[in-house]
Amino acid sequence: MGGKKLWYLHKEITGAYCYHKTIRYEKIHRKGMLFMEEKHLTIASVKAAYQSGEKTPTGLMQEIIEKAKKYSDKNIWIIEPDMERIRPYIEKLGKMDFGKKPLWGIPFAIKDNIDLAGTPTTAGCKAYTYVPEESATVVDRLIKAGAIPIGKTNLDQFATGLVGTRSPYGEVSNALKPELISGGSSSGSAVSVALGMACFSLGTDTAGSGRVPAALNHLTGFKPTCGAWPLKGVVPACASLDCVTVFADSVEEAMKVDEVVRGLDESDRWSKDVSRKEDKLPECIYLPEQEPEFYGPYDVQYKAAWDKTISFLKQTGCKVQRVDLSFYQKAALLLYGGPCVAERWCDLGDFVKAHSEDIFPVTREILMTGDRPDYTAAYLYDTMHELMEYKRRSRNLLKDAVMIFPTCAGTYTRDQVRRDPINTNSDMGKYTNHCNLLDMSAIAVPGIDAGEDLPFGITIFGLADAEHKIVAVAKKCRAYA
Repeated sequence: MGGKKLWYLHKEITGAYCYHKTIRYEKIHRKGMLFMEEKHLTIASVKAAYQSGEKTPTGLMQEIIEKAKKYSDKNIWIIEPDMERIRPYIEKLGKMDFGKKPLWGIPFAIKDNIDLAGTPTTAGCKAYTYVPEESATVVDRLIKAGAIPIGKTNLDQFATGLVGTRSPYGEVSNALKPELISGGSSSGSAVSVALGMACFSLGTDTAGSGRVPAALNHLTGFKPTCGAWPLKGVVPACASLDCVTVFADSVEEAMKVDEVVRGLDESDRWSKDVSRKEDKLPECIYLPEQEPEFYGPYDVQYKAAWDKTISFLKQTGCKVQRVDLSFYQKAALLLYGGPCVAERWCDLGDFVKAHSEDIFPVTREILMTGDRPDYTAAYLYDTMHELMEYKRRSRNLLKDAVMIFPTCAGTYTRDQVRRDPINTNSDMGKYTNHCNLLDMSAIAVPGIDAGEDLPFGITIFGLADAEHKIVAVAKKCRAYA
């Protein structure tokens, strides 16, 4: 087969494995014949398959539908892939120029707190369900670029959680080790990509929901600067801190999505005109002076993976320096340990009071903390002033630098999370919660694996105007990891 770009093969093969560097394959036997099954779909591989004639959009979508059925026990979908829903988008491709539409025929999944016109939005709560007339701005831009929405994914209810277990639609199991958590709240979105049902997926990120699932499922998770991607058509968690994100197989694939959805939406109160500059490495990478607090049943393996990952950071060409970053953890505590949680109550409080029994128990408990009488206006302003001081320190520290933390310093089994839902979830956010509070950009990428089917991830953080720096470092990290 020589240099031919390989893709999901539908013919008998002989001889050794055929491999393309952007795609991971596994051997499977189907009706006595040996096939190669793709683990990750990519934008590049799908476009190549369309161009060569090896694949058609209809054929690919049918395969995705079959794969969704195969993995139905993982609870990935709330609105699962269905040809009746998908066909109208395929038909529209006939009026689009393949060469001018960067995402022509590319399948993507949507977290079910993001609107797709004519399709129910549940936010993980059946009683909350509504059918939007318009798609969210980010979804609309993707569809106009030729992308095909294949379904709506499961999530921690109302995007409240980092574990992927807080849903009446079932716990989303990890793509690699089913007994482990998938991460949340964008659980189904991450696993849909990790198991090869979408080239990319949309998530949201308030406290780390676009990064933790990426780390636990060996993906890239890009969280742009707040406002760079419009929020119109997204169910709010903490509206002033919310951000739409993307899960993809690589940094390059995530940036292809960014190029389509980025840009001001004048009808969106949170939208900003933020351009991403040409990639440029920073002068310095900062690592925490203090040893991260590793946790969970694989804490030893995670620590070893962190130590090994640090060793290859020195190959990026940037100076690597350890500094005191503890104030970021102090900022992180304010997201759920202060009046900021009242913003969730502002958007959802009336619904919670009217539909208390319809809400997942631990989610209801968390949301109701936003109605505490001691969360006064004075307390809120005091917290805002504290955050401004942390922003000042962060701005001065990262003038020409980025910082790197473990995305999460451990993981848990789903059973452990059931037994202790609050503390285990809090652990997952130790190194993520500060990000949007301090108006930072972030990208999560795989580091050195902690073990077999046990990925370990790092997150590169930068200032709001430093997306080009974190992306440049992320590409270097993926090259060495």
